[in-house]
Amino acid sequence: MAENSEPRRQLWILGTKPGSGREEVIKSYLEAGGYTCNVEQYDNLAGGRPLGVVLDISPFSEDGWGVLLKIKSSPATRDIPVLPVYLSELGKVGGVFPVAGFFTLPVDENYLQNRLAVYGLTEEAETWDLQSMVVSRNGEDKLARAVESLGFEVVKGYTGKEALALSSIHPVYMVFCSQMLPDMSAFELQERLRLCPYSSNTPLFVLLKDGVKEGERLAMSREIAHLVRKKQLSCEEFLGYLRRRE
Repeated sequence: MAENSEPRRQLWILGTKPGSGREEVIKSYLEAGGYTCNVEQYDNLAGGRPLGVVLDISPFSEDGWGVLLKIKSSPATRDIPVLPVYLSELGKVGGVFPVAGFFTLPVDENYLQNRLAVYGLTEEAETWDLQSMVVSRNGEDKLARAVESLGFEVVKGYTGKEALALSSIHPVYMVFCSQMLPDMSAFELQERLRLCPYSSNTPLFVLLKDGVKEGERLAMSREIAHLVRKKQLSCEEFLGYLRRRE
């Protein structure tokens, strides 16, 4: 048993090329937080089953968005938590995007319901009248029906600005958001929601579109560039997004 569980105590760094040196800063931060970590490749993920993945999704990554989609599309790896980060060309930590999780489209209704139950997000719906929000340019009717079947009322926003307006009127219990909206990314929406007292702790799940082309992946990396700090995050700032291990 000990041999089987040991790899799960590690964090893997993906999206950086082994030996490039870009992983050194993030690796030193993780080790300072009490984690053991390895720079790895996606092909080893299903067998390794680490505790979680820290994934570079910057334009300088080794296809970070493509790796994320592969992780969340495969039943063998989709339960592994992923923390997206933005590493500069020199490997400095410019941004961290701690969303609640990812689901691929078209949504697998059984998997969605099971994961929300694991997160403990379905119990309150049996007692209280709660709203969930779906933010997407097409409304994602299949997803909305799956969420409604769990006892939630679903409200829809079709742009980030509309979602922010709706959340300021009535607090929502959780949010499902397409990675790219007409006016902003899901990561930007999350940052703006955190500025509002009603939604500062609202879980946000990102919806990933299958079959994203290489040009679209690069565009997504560039879209989040304006969320990145000009000054590198310190080790303490970065570890604030993780549970510190002694």
